[in-house]
Amino acid sequence: MDVNQLNGVALAYLGDSAYELKIRQYVLEQGIRQASQLHRASVQYVEAKAQAKVIQYWLHVSDCLSDEEINIYKRGRNHKANTKAKNASIGEYRQATGFEALMGWLYLSQQYDRFNQLVEDAIQIIEGE
Repeated sequence: MDVNQLNGVALAYLGDSAYELKIRQYVLEQGIRQASQLHRASVQYVEAKAQAKVIQYWLHVSDCLSDEEINIYKRGRNHKANTKAKNASIGEYRQATGFEALMGWLYLSQQYDRFNQLVEDAIQIIEGE
């Protein structure tokens, strides 16, 4: 499979899962064990608003993304979606889709160090609210 030929939605589909798995692992590492608390703790990191905030930070504050990573983000962001997140604007939802596409591309292209680095950075950005 050539990951560079996948469309943004396909990348976001996998990126959503890969990112959420890392977040679930992080939440467990914090010592939370009750199901309701696990869910509440992870939602703050995986909701569209949080992902949009992170990608905006990366694009406009830290300037940490390569040109190739920005292009992958845009591929996901610009895909025409027929749905939107429950608690986010259309813009936030599209940015989150781009964020997830980037995560999916990094994961599928086996850039695990970079994937983990960006997940850790995302956690720090979200916790710094």
